[in-house]
Amino acid sequence: MDHIAAQIPFVRRYARALTGNQTTGDAYAVAVLEAMIADPATVPGPDEARKELFRMFHAIWQSSGAPVGDEERGIAARAQQHLATLQPLTREALLLSAMEDFSDEDIGYIMGIDADEAGALVVKGTADMADAVRGSVLIIEDEPIISMDLEQIVSDAGHRIFGVARTHDEAVKLGQDQKPDLILADIRLADESSGIDAVNDLLAAHGEIPVIFITAYPERLLTGDKPEPAFLVTKPFRAEHVLSSISQAMFFASTETLA
Repeated sequence: MDHIAAQIPFVRRYARALTGNQTTGDAYAVAVLEAMIADPATVPGPDEARKELFRMFHAIWQSSGAPVGDEERGIAARAQQHLATLQPLTREALLLSAMEDFSDEDIGYIMGIDADEAGALVVKGTADMADAVRGSVLIIEDEPIISMDLEQIVSDAGHRIFGVARTHDEAVKLGQDQKPDLILADIRLADESSGIDAVNDLLAAHGEIPVIFITAYPERLLTGDKPEPAFLVTKPFRAEHVLSSISQAMFFASTETLA
């Protein structure tokens, strides 16, 4: 059953995002396990465990009327407010795609609809997600051409440029008195200072802020032995990837950052 246990944290994450309530989300995860215990024939093999667990979750979820709670506070509560503006099936499809990285075919299987319908729901959810949030973006990037590209991408999407910094000190100074809605930060800066340190200083001053790190060296962050960023854009980047990351980070408002 190790392959089942390995997937439970992802089911719990998804359930919490969907319900807006840790206790309720965990209750749904327990209900999935109880269903498998009651009927051992439903226990999936290792290759299908992830998809089958989410499918079982959705069968229980839909039969219960898909309740949404309001337990969350602070930054997670804002994510729930955004999710509440979406149509019910759109919300599920968007989370399965954006948060859990399922394909349209898998989403259709999980939700009991065809792949085309699932894809349409994801497209609508993605568009609604982008429309739901606009804000100010602080760019921390030392390469002028890349900085200008990022400014263009951010502005074209309807966001405001909070400021552009090339070093740790410039970033901290820009964020000294006011708080950006999102930080887009390179890892290594012009004077060999750290974008990670700049971000952590800004978070210490202002509290939680969604963060996206941009780096040519993702392997230095994705080591598995320390906290990792939820949103990481690799250089050279595509505009669509940056835009998608900005929309998701602002919408879900729950980006983990490096300690």
